[in-house]
Amino acid sequence: MIQAHSLFEGSFSVDSSKKFIPFDPQKDDPKDRPGSLFVHVHPFLIETSSGLVLCDTGLGLRTADDELLIHHNIKKLGFEVEEIKYVLMSHLHRDHTGGMVDFGQGAGRVAFPDAEYIVQQGEWEYAYSGASTSYDTAILDVLQRSGNLTLVEGEGAVNHEIGYVLNGGHTPYHQAFHIQTGGEHFFFGGDVLPEPEELFKNFIAKYDYDGRLARDLRLQYWEKGAPEGWVYLFYHAKTIAIGRPEIKEDGNYKLIDAKS
Repeated sequence: MIQAHSLFEGSFSVDSSKKFIPFDPQKDDPKDRPGSLFVHVHPFLIETSSGLVLCDTGLGLRTADDELLIHHNIKKLGFEVEEIKYVLMSHLHRDHTGGMVDFGQGAGRVAFPDAEYIVQQGEWEYAYSGASTSYDTAILDVLQRSGNLTLVEGEGAVNHEIGYVLNGGHTPYHQAFHIQTGGEHFFFGGDVLPEPEELFKNFIAKYDYDGRLARDLRLQYWEKGAPEGWVYLFYHAKTIAIGRPEIKEDGNYKLIDAKS
């Protein structure tokens, strides 16, 4: 049984303002939003023997009852917020960090008080450097005061099931995660591998810090992970959010929906 769950937050368009505007494919026309990217947002919840693990935290949206959407979605799956033991952050752009902190009732506090937040040291420092407007340091300020932040460097392990590796590409200090639990090898590539289609396209994305590196990494992740049966988690997927490789008659691999 698959142990990974999408905490889907919706479909959005993003233009040069970097604001995420809700987009309903059933009624909204992409032509009305020129120069926009169209993405979905999927934080992920993974069940491990060490507790529940989050991969990135979404936009920080709230429900009509003023509850953090990511909290609501976790509870819909039958889990409690207090069961989250690790929050694995690929990088710290706004669309990945919004749910790290709960600003409800006028005060900021960490959204997962029993969790250890895993962030690359270089990414943390870069977020505060002022080199990019894609970061919200008000969120980071709350986390810094909380005692829940763990800064890591390069490649290493959080525990016997969770490994991290500095890969760069999308941001200078972006990281990817390998979560091996229950006989599965989950791979979370963050925004170096945000959509399944990018596994099969040889292109350089303008939104990456180092587009050539990101392109090369995507190829490496497929060439290594497909034969090994990795389960891929795609944060911005519009089609397959959780995908598994399957070998074809010609000996090559295709990606199938791991939830089906």
